[in-house]
Amino acid sequence: MDPLNYLKIKNKIPSNVNILAVSKGFKSQEIKTLQNLGQNDFGESKFQEAFEKQLILKEFNPITWHFIGRIQSNKIRKIVTNFKYIHSVDSFEKLQKISSISREENKNPLIMLQVKLSDDPTKGGFNPELLMLKWAEIKELKNITLSGLMTINPKGISSKENTELFKECRSLADSLQLPDCSMGMSSDWEEAIEAGSTWLRLGSLIFGKRY
Repeated sequence: MDPLNYLKIKNKIPSNVNILAVSKGFKSQEIKTLQNLGQNDFGESKFQEAFEKQLILKEFNPITWHFIGRIQSNKIRKIVTNFKYIHSVDSFEKLQKISSISREENKNPLIMLQVKLSDDPTKGGFNPELLMLKWAEIKELKNITLSGLMTINPKGISSKENTELFKECRSLADSLQLPDCSMGMSSDWEEAIEAGSTWLRLGSLIFGKRY
């Protein structure tokens, strides 16, 4: 890992854009190194791997943990009790379950609803039209804070197409009066910033190669 690379990117991005360091596949010591440079938000996509790191790092300064992976229904309770942010809520049913469990556990996670803006069979997420239809119901759910939208663009599209999809996500978030957009990864973060991202999910760009 090259700490200078992290600092270089941090200095490049506007003050209203946050880096989410995607630490899946990296060791807890590398997380600690980045935290010492001022990075406090870390994203994990596999609960068991994340939980082991949380146990190792709990004696240090508190870390803000974000869950960014596909949510399995049987893991929702564990995710709710161990993560402040959940970026990958891809259905109304899962959102209802998160709300119900959050109430039982006396939690209030910050939620990013995953939206599917292109016809990509490998990605999940709310269809934008369905999201608009369900919005009144969604806003009534208790013990969750709706923070924004999250999207993952298909691989292999042009920079222009990337930017347009990101702009679509930003526009949808604005129409729902949601402040955050979790969009942009190591390969397309600059397009995401241009389109109005507030959370960049950066892994290999700041950590280097995964093991």
